[in-house]
Amino acid sequence: MGEEPLSRAIADSYARLRPLPDSLHRKAMRLFREYMLVGGMPQAVETYIRTRDFHRVDEVKRDILKLYRDDIVKHAGSARRRVTLLFDGLVSQLSQHEKKYRVSSLEPNARMREYDEAFFWLADACVVNDCVNSTDPTVGLSAYADRAMIKCYMADTGLLVTQALADSNVTEDDIYRDVLLGKISINEGMLTENVVAQLLHSSGHGLYFYSRNDRDDASRTMEIDFLIVSRYPNAAMKPRVSPIEVKSSNRYRTSSLDKFKERFSGRVGLEYVLHPKPLEVRGDRRYLPLYMAGLL
Repeated sequence: MGEEPLSRAIADSYARLRPLPDSLHRKAMRLFREYMLVGGMPQAVETYIRTRDFHRVDEVKRDILKLYRDDIVKHAGSARRRVTLLFDGLVSQLSQHEKKYRVSSLEPNARMREYDEAFFWLADACVVNDCVNSTDPTVGLSAYADRAMIKCYMADTGLLVTQALADSNVTEDDIYRDVLLGKISINEGMLTENVVAQLLHSSGHGLYFYSRNDRDDASRTMEIDFLIVSRYPNAAMKPRVSPIEVKSSNRYRTSSLDKFKERFSGRVGLEYVLHPKPLEVRGDRRYLPLYMAGLL
């Protein structure tokens, strides 16, 4: 879309750990929100570049979602019913505060292992990105992956937007623009966390999170949105676990990140908060604008 100079400026800002000028930061955040709404499906992107019409973009995305459902019916075999239930339940699950997929909400007494094939089918078809709880965070995150606790993100955030607005027959252009300007909320936290999952996955990271609920000791209860492994400058560039918290607004707390650092201090390297504000560094904690998520 002709924004190569801005893209280079963002990469340089990240490398130097210096914030962009305010005018460029505002522009980058506006374009990032456009990306969340439109998504990355080639047909949707081409339509938006050509028309700048969110109404027509939404029609394209509705057609893509219909093709997804048709493919499930044709190709999911014996898992078809559960794949359909999972797919249709995505928005409801991601709208929850913790976002962990609870299959018991789909059918009574359902268990996660009964849905393993359905989760695999959707991920293998590149429809969703699974994010798994790592129960004992180390540089080998997969060694402690607990697939009984999964967050399931839509692989394309633009399609998630259309799913979230599915109640109307056609989403009008002005509804999208109101969302873009922050006048109407469609659970911005859901969209923001989903797009970060999308960008981390596109950058080659496996998707893991950390969740602990301790009824006896609140100080041990925490939820970390994402975990990645990155090289830690203060340990001779050896790999360490990097926790990531995603914030969709300018006002927030980082209590889970603080608890995680205290509990796993010897394993933790750089910490990241992805938020709408400009870049800031406080010791080992880096506050990055959301549009830098794909650079991690």
